Amino acid sequence: MKRRQMPLYAIALAILVVGLAFTGVPVQTILVGLLVLACPLMMLFMMGGHGGSDREVGRSDEHRPGPTSGQR
Repeated sequence: MKRRQMPLYAIALAILVVGLAFTGVPVQTILVGLLVLACPLMMLFMMGGHGGSDREVGRSDEHRPGPTSGQR
């Protein structure tokens, strides 16, 4: 996840919460839903730059050792 996308996610979450409040969903239900989503959301925001694919990191196959490297 790129840092420049974080404000968009925050705006989308705010729109969702306001939309749920306007449709008559109780505030307690919204808070419980946000509490349940807190763990996966923190994982996305805090670990977003870790463990990406090789394409995201900028590595290519030619620099990666093969399965038989180091064996003769």
